[in-house]
Amino acid sequence: MKNLIIIFCIAAVFCGCKKSTLELQNPNQITTETFWKTESDVQSAFAATYGLLRDVNGGFWGVRGIELSNGRGDDFFIRNDVADLYKLSTFTNTADNGPANDLWNTSYRAIFRANQILANVDKVPLSASAQKAYIAEAKFLRGLNYFILAINFGDVPLILTVPATTQNYFTAKSPEADIWKQVIADFTAAGADLPASYSSQWVGRATKGAALAYLGKAYVYTKDWADAETALKQVTGLSYQLMPNYGDNFIASKKNNQESVFEIQLADVGGTNPWAGENANQSLGVTTAQEFAPSEVSGWFEVSPTDKLFNEFQKEKTTSNDFDPRMYATLVWDYPGCTFYNKPFSSFTLIFGYHSLFKKYQNYTQNNELTGASGASDYTSSNNERAFRYADVLLLLAESLTMQGKVQDAYPYMKQIRDRAQLAALPGGYTLDQMMTEIMHQRMIEFARENQRFYDLKRWGKLAQEIGNSDKVGKQFYVAGKYDYFPIPQNEINSNPLMKQNSNW
Repeated sequence: MKNLIIIFCIAAVFCGCKKSTLELQNPNQITTETFWKTESDVQSAFAATYGLLRDVNGGFWGVRGIELSNGRGDDFFIRNDVADLYKLSTFTNTADNGPANDLWNTSYRAIFRANQILANVDKVPLSASAQKAYIAEAKFLRGLNYFILAINFGDVPLILTVPATTQNYFTAKSPEADIWKQVIADFTAAGADLPASYSSQWVGRATKGAALAYLGKAYVYTKDWADAETALKQVTGLSYQLMPNYGDNFIASKKNNQESVFEIQLADVGGTNPWAGENANQSLGVTTAQEFAPSEVSGWFEVSPTDKLFNEFQKEKTTSNDFDPRMYATLVWDYPGCTFYNKPFSSFTLIFGYHSLFKKYQNYTQNNELTGASGASDYTSSNNERAFRYADVLLLLAESLTMQGKVQDAYPYMKQIRDRAQLAALPGGYTLDQMMTEIMHQRMIEFARENQRFYDLKRWGKLAQEIGNSDKVGKQFYVAGKYDYFPIPQNEINSNPLMKQNSNW
């Protein structure tokens, strides 16, 4: 499978060393002086950078990233099997929390790699158009990782070049507003020069649509509603459409479909150890589905949806008086004929006291989550994480219009979301507040378990209200302001003399 995202490469190619004139060059050692020679070198560098997005420990779309990004929401609970994850979910974490610190470290590794590409791509013989596209792609990846850092840590170091000396290793934090300016600059540049699509062998690489979608989202996070509208409307003019069947977005057989704007490529190939790190033993699938599955199907039952989410889905029935089809695709619960992993729902024990289990992204057509696609019992799933769906473009655009007072203009975009969910047409004449209430409701149920809810609540200023008004375990420990962001990792504080801890920590 010739796909850039899943090419194996050695992370050490990004390191250089100073050679004495008396030393001979080791032909078996890859350095910055010997690496940047061919287009294949550039592609390998990108593979190493993309790969960190699904890194098992610190990738935002790896198993720990999925857990920490969802785990703080009012719709999600993480049990106490992994103490650091439980602490994140219950707002009792400290600055030495492993998963949060891994997210920091992995994001900066990816930024370093993107900066390496930007610093060295001109050394490789390429056409002017190819070089321009690679520069745009590297800026997309840098912007994406700074986006992740901004929403999780706030003020962070802004590093745009490869450190030349040890004196350059230590960088003070920049204000979050400056991080957003860089995110917007990187996505703007990427949107101008990335192609609209690739041939099938390069599926998964960032496209013009992905850059413009993330640009629009960055504008939404910074409340620049007019520029968000402009960017997101450009995406609606491309080839994306909603999938007719909502649930098709979350099964392995429907990867990279017409709704996918940016997707994290996963495959149960390579090595047999998903926890091996960057070496030949590493599987390029993830263990997320196995960790989320119930014990009856060889899962580790690490998480559960809250009943707040379960009840939110039931606020409105379809035009045929059935449950919202998104509820059927997202959750399993005790309804007539319900099966999960080819077993009746009655076969499963709901051990957390909630009424449902997550179905979204689970390989529920298999008998269990123990066996990967390769036939090896390696726990790995080939089901891609859909990082940005076209549904998000539509709802962000509706929000951008609404917040400008153009409530009537938001109706067509809301209609697409509601029509697929088989819901009745919205009444006419909604006020700004009424439409925002509808948008908030739709985002909660549309994107459950998709790394969205906590960050939506934060940007709406509703974290304290909605966490307090939930059945989430640990809600009493949430402190407004403090737990809106992760603390700067303690190791960073200890090693970087210029680093200061986030406020409230």
